[in-house]
Amino acid sequence: MRNKCGVWPVLLVGVLAQGAWAVEPAEVNFDPINDADRAEALPSVEVAESVEKAATFSGSTSVIDKQTLERDQVFTVNEALRKAPGVYVRDEEGFGLRPNIAFRGQNPFRSTKVLFLEDGIPFNFAPYGDNDIYYHPPIERYDGIEIYKGADLTQFGPQTINGAINYLTPKVPTTPGGFVSFTGGNRDYLNGHARYGGMVKNVQGLDAVGGVVDYIHKEGMENRDNTFAVVDDANLKSIIDFDARNRLTLRGDFYHQDEQGAAFGLTDAEYRKLGARYNPDKNASFINDRWSTSATYEHSFNKDVTLETSFYWSAYERNWWRQQNQFPTENQCSSRGIANYVQNRENGIAVDMNDCNYNIGRKRNYETWGIAPTLHAKHDLFGVESHLDAGFRAHFENQYRRQIQGSSPTARDGTLLENNQRFADAYSGFFQNQFIWGNWTATPGVRVESVSYQRKDVRTGIAGGNGMTEILPSFAVTYSPIDQATLFFGIHRGFAPPRVEDSVNNANGAAVEIGPEISWNAEFGVRARPARGVKAEATYFHNDFDTLTALGTVGGVDTPVAQGKALYEGLELMARADLGDVFGWAHNPYAQVAYTWLPTAETTSSFHCLTDSGQATGSSQNATFTRFCPGGNVFGSAAGKRAPYAPENLLTATLGYSYASGFDAHLEAVFVGEQFADFMNLNSAGDLPLDVGTTAQRNALIKSGQFGKINDYVVVNFASSYKVRKDLTLFVSMKNMLDNTYIVDRVRGIQPGAPRLVQAGFKYEF
Repeated sequence: MRNKCGVWPVLLVGVLAQGAWAVEPAEVNFDPINDADRAEALPSVEVAESVEKAATFSGSTSVIDKQTLERDQVFTVNEALRKAPGVYVRDEEGFGLRPNIAFRGQNPFRSTKVLFLEDGIPFNFAPYGDNDIYYHPPIERYDGIEIYKGADLTQFGPQTINGAINYLTPKVPTTPGGFVSFTGGNRDYLNGHARYGGMVKNVQGLDAVGGVVDYIHKEGMENRDNTFAVVDDANLKSIIDFDARNRLTLRGDFYHQDEQGAAFGLTDAEYRKLGARYNPDKNASFINDRWSTSATYEHSFNKDVTLETSFYWSAYERNWWRQQNQFPTENQCSSRGIANYVQNRENGIAVDMNDCNYNIGRKRNYETWGIAPTLHAKHDLFGVESHLDAGFRAHFENQYRRQIQGSSPTARDGTLLENNQRFADAYSGFFQNQFIWGNWTATPGVRVESVSYQRKDVRTGIAGGNGMTEILPSFAVTYSPIDQATLFFGIHRGFAPPRVEDSVNNANGAAVEIGPEISWNAEFGVRARPARGVKAEATYFHNDFDTLTALGTVGGVDTPVAQGKALYEGLELMARADLGDVFGWAHNPYAQVAYTWLPTAETTSSFHCLTDSGQATGSSQNATFTRFCPGGNVFGSAAGKRAPYAPENLLTATLGYSYASGFDAHLEAVFVGEQFADFMNLNSAGDLPLDVGTTAQRNALIKSGQFGKINDYVVVNFASSYKVRKDLTLFVSMKNMLDNTYIVDRVRGIQPGAPRLVQAGFKYEF
C-alpha cells in the first residue's frame, strides 16, 4: 500500500481561506535591451498572462527575453543560461538535449540541483523521486527564461536549494499572425520552426477564444563522430476568456528525440591520440518521448483577490541502449568479442564496437501529475499595505525502470536484469506576506514539504517505503532609497528531497537513513539604473549546507551516494550599457557582462557513503564500494577541500553594435575557470594515491580520463542579424568561432566541448 496523509485536505482548506496577492508589474532585474525594438516591426499585441513572476520578486533574479534569444541566435539552453550570473552550465552531447545546470557552485551533473518550471508549472518528469533531467525541449520553443534565486524560492519546490528556471511559452496574440524560420549550418545542421496563433472575440457567449501552435524540427551532428540527433517538438496553448473574471488556459505538447550514438567519455590516451571527436559508440541509441498537458483556471473575485488553480500531467519514456556506460569499471566487451578492449582504450587504440556482442538497454517510464491551487490578494488586514501569496500542491510520481542485456551490438531486447517500480507522493503548502512601508518591503514566508516513497522489485516482490516532512522558513527585505536603486536581502531554508532509489534499499525494502539536502541560504545585493541605458545588479551569496548530497560517480568512479557538509560563498555581477540610449544616438555601441566569483566552495566535512541505499548488488560491486569508501567516507573527501565541478570564475562578456534600422552584430566571450573533477582535488590523474586499490587498479584509474583538473577555457561566439524589411530578418552566427578544443567533464571519462558551428537563416513574419 502506498502511504497517504489525511491531514492535507484540512490544510488545503485553511490555506485557501488565507488568500494571496495579485501579481503587479515591477522592474525586471535583468532584461537586456533589444536594439531591434527601435526598428520598424510588425504590430504584435499579445494577451496579458500571469506566468511572468520575476518582476514581483524581492531577491536576485534574471530574465532572458525573447529579443535576446532571437538576436543572439541561441542554439541551446546552455548557451542561453550562460548569459545570467550565478549559473554554471556544462555541455554534454552538444545539442542541449541533456543539460547540466547548477547555481552558485553546485555540481551541474544532470541538473539534479535545479527546479524547472514551464509557465510556473513543474517541468521535471520526477522532481521528488528522480530529479535527473534527461529531457529538454528546444530552446526555440520559448519566448523567455526567468531565473529565480533567493528567498522567493519558497513559493516553489521541491528543489529550493539555490535556484529555479521558469520557461515562458509563447503568448497568444490578439490578432492572427505568426512566422516561419529556417536555419542551416555545418555538421548537417537544420532547424525549421513555424508558429501561428490569434484570438477571436465574442464567440458563443464567451468574451474571447484563441490559441497558438508551435512546431520545431531540428537535426544535426553532435559534438563527436558517429553521433546524430533528430528532434521534433509540438506545443499548443489555448486561452478561453469566459468573462472579465474567468479565464482557462490549456496547454499540451509532444516531444520526440531520436539520438544515434550517445557518446561515452574518452580515456586520456584516446583524447590525446585519437582526438576530441573520436567516438566508437556508433551502436548506441537514445530515444525520448514525452507527452504533457496542463490546465490553469483563473477566477478573480474582485480586483484584489484571484484564485489560480493548475492541473498538470506528463508521461515520459526513455529508451537508452549503449554498449558502454562507464570506463574502466564496465568492461563487458573484453569477454564478448574484443579481447583487448580495455587495454586498447587505455592505450588510445581505436576499437570497433561492432565486434562487441553486448548491449544494455536502460528503459524508463515516468508518469507525473498534480494539482496546485494558489490565491493572490492585496489587503491591509494588519493596518499595513500587504500582498499575500499562499498555495498548496498535491503531486504524484510513478517510475517504471527496466534494464535489459542484449547479446549483439545492435540488440534491442534480451535478458531482463532489473524490473523496478518507484513511487513518490508529495504534499506541500506555502505562505508569504509582503508588508509595504513606503520605500521598504518585508516578506516573511514558510513552506512545508511532506514526501512519502515506495519502491518495489518486481522480480523478487521485495518492497518498502520511506518518507519525510520539512518546514522551510524564509524572510526577505528590500529598500529603495532612490528611484534608481534598490537594496535587497533574503534568507531561506533550502531543501531538496533524495531520490526514491537512495531512500529505500532494493535488496530488503528497508528505509535508508538518508535525509534531504538542507541548507541556510542568504544573499544581499543592489540593483540599479544610474542612467538611461545603464543598469547593473550585484549580489553577495552565502549558502551553508548542513547536508549536501553527492550522487554516485561524481568525484569518484563507482562511489555510492554520499552526504556531507559544505559552504559556498561568492559574488554575482550583471551590468549592461547601451550608449545609444545614454546619448540619444541612432547608432548604439553596447556592452554587457555576467560574472560569478566563487572563492569559497568548500567541503566542511568528509562525505559519508550511504552503502545501504540498495545500489550495491553482488560481491564485486560491494568490494568496489568499499575500495572507494575507506572507513565509510568517499576516498579523499575531507574538510577544507574544494568541491568538485565548482569553478571559481565564470564570465560571459558581450561587445556589440546595433543601428535603428534593424541591424545588430556582436561578439560574445565565455570564460570558465579551472575546476577539480574529484573530492581529492587532484591536479593530474598521476597524483592518484597509491592506496586506491592494487597497482593494476590504480593504473586503470589513471588512464580512465576521470581524474585530474579540468583546465580553464574560452569560447568566442559571433552573431549578426538584419531586418531587411518589417516582415523579414536575415541572420548568421558562429558558435565557438575559433574552434577551440577543451574538456568540460570527466564524470564518465573525458567529454569535450562543442566544435565550431556556423549557421545562417531567415525569419519571415506574417
